[in-house]
Amino acid sequence: MKILALDSSGLVASVAVVENDTLLAEYTVNYKKTHSQTLLPMLDEISNMTELDLSTIDAIAVAGGPGSFTGLRIGSATAKGLGLALEKPLISIPTTAAIAYNIWDTNKFVCPIMDARRNQVYTGVYCYTDHRLDTVWEQDTMSIEALAEGLNCLDHEVIFLGDGVAVYREKLQELLTIPFSFAPAHVNRQRAAAVGALAEDGRRARAGIPEKIAGGAGKSGAGICEACRCGEKTGERRKKRMITIREMQIDDLEQVMPIEEANFSIPWTETGFFTFLIRDDALFLVAEEDGEILGYLGILISFDESEITNVCVAEKARRRGIGHALMEELFRRMQERKVRVIHLDVRIGNTPARNLYESLGFVQDGLRKGYYDLPKEDAVLMSRTDESVPKR
Repeated sequence: MKILALDSSGLVASVAVVENDTLLAEYTVNYKKTHSQTLLPMLDEISNMTELDLSTIDAIAVAGGPGSFTGLRIGSATAKGLGLALEKPLISIPTTAAIAYNIWDTNKFVCPIMDARRNQVYTGVYCYTDHRLDTVWEQDTMSIEALAEGLNCLDHEVIFLGDGVAVYREKLQELLTIPFSFAPAHVNRQRAAAVGALAEDGRRARAGIPEKIAGGAGKSGAGICEACRCGEKTGERRKKRMITIREMQIDDLEQVMPIEEANFSIPWTETGFFTFLIRDDALFLVAEEDGEILGYLGILISFDESEITNVCVAEKARRRGIGHALMEELFRRMQERKVRVIHLDVRIGNTPARNLYESLGFVQDGLRKGYYDLPKEDAVLMSRTDESVPKR
């Protein structure tokens, strides 16, 4: 199998061709140029140097995020354009998994960290089980303090890599109580070779994503309590299915849109979601089970106040506490960001939602007459104040 691999998820731009466990070529640049200037010329250079006929490739693998919005957009657009022109399938590989794959078959945990700014990192925790990359902690966005706390509770030596190391090295040295080390320069950034090798190693019929990487927590010996994020060691993979709450990615819209359209008379468009996902003052979360998105919410943040824009749970997944779990994770993240007040509005006739919000500490502030259309209905205005967050 011959795979063309692209990674433009961070500052690094990288193109590689992998065939049958052999790296045929790789071109990686970490310099002050935009990916729109570098990615296609790099592919052209590789093609010329190796006399590559692009029609002979079997698939195109691309780093699917998290990461820089602009970089991900350029990478995905390039991969999609090539895939359509060449009639080749696309394989989306989680960015943090690909970074972790730079470290091979270690008995330590591997923790990629990418700087997400505002004291946040994109991260995940990985290990090797039977010489295969396995997921301990799914990729997510969190504060560096929350990451350090969770790793300390795992009580296992860890290797850090990624562009977040340069930003948070001193903070990690201060917070960690476990043994740790930092990967050297040749393996501590994104590499398309890792994207291609991981795609080749684990290609599955299900969207071409490696089974263990796509499926959440692996079957390794340690994990983190996903429900409360308290860092509790589980000791073994949970026997029951587990809901994971994480930040929404652009790729998630394929699953989010059918839920949105099935539940709202005037649904958001995909462009609407896309516009909000790239805003620095917005946060969107999804609830996921075995790779399937069951619910989501969104919020806009302004200093110490915020407003919920969307809350929705798929009809088949209701009465399982998913809405409650989404809101609890939202409260945790808002507290980390020093957001004191959360506002929302809800249809006056939506009794289940109003009951949920009241149970979570929201109080009614007023009524907005005729706010909703199709059908016309009043909106109940509600808010929740976190008294543990000081006023600004």
